[in-house]
Amino acid sequence: MIKQLNEYDRLKQVIVCPPQYMEIKKIINETQKFYEDENIDIPIALKQHQHFIDTLRKHQVNVLELPADPNLNEQVFTRDIGFTIGDTLYTAEMSRDIRKAEVNTLQRVLDEHQIPYSTAMGGSIEGGDVVVAGDLVWVGVSKRTEESAIAELQKRLPDRQVIPLPIREDILHLDCCFNLVSETTGLIYPQAFSKEDLSKLRQHYDLIEVSEEEQFSLGTNVFSIGEYKVISLPVNKQVNQNLTDKGFVVIEVDFSEIIKSGGSFRCCTFPIERG
Repeated sequence: MIKQLNEYDRLKQVIVCPPQYMEIKKIINETQKFYEDENIDIPIALKQHQHFIDTLRKHQVNVLELPADPNLNEQVFTRDIGFTIGDTLYTAEMSRDIRKAEVNTLQRVLDEHQIPYSTAMGGSIEGGDVVVAGDLVWVGVSKRTEESAIAELQKRLPDRQVIPLPIREDILHLDCCFNLVSETTGLIYPQAFSKEDLSKLRQHYDLIEVSEEEQFSLGTNVFSIGEYKVISLPVNKQVNQNLTDKGFVVIEVDFSEIIKSGGSFRCCTFPIERG
């Protein structure tokens, strides 16, 4: 079954890919720039990713793994290659040629499992820019997602309001600066947005502000598995304390090797069923 009405219902099924060939090659964000010389320790990354998968399975999540391709060094970030809204799974239109083959792998696996999908919007749009909240769909306007594709998405979703959110140029995707963990609670890095858009988001949600320090370690990029349970990095102590204070159960998982490439738990998951 394909179904996702929001970002925070109980997670039932998710697509991931092991970081078997993960590597920082062409610098695409500030985090990668910082870790360029150190790069990725693959055995550690694989161990951390497996622990993450084990954690998901412990919470009764069905995990579907894509096969890793040695030519696709960013394949671990399955969030970007598609998104699910309502009962439709959309495969993404990737902005970078190096990542387009990831969508081919996804479509092949979906076909094998007889999971239906709709193709992309005729312009680049990536799942990291799509945040689903019931009748509202927030979509980041970024280097990876074009306004023309957002307009096409609105045409395909006449019963929902698709709201573009321009983000600061140096931030890759919306989920690196804004994320939702319940119907009323979100995480935000305020400096990524205009005052007008920040005000708009605050009208809808109680927002936990993420500091510059914890933004660097992807404090917004937690992953809700539903029922007020959130997977987060141990290093983001203030984010975790704020979530705990608001009644969330914070499940701390070490992802320190994987975040060197600029993505954390939400980036590494493609939910296809919640409810």
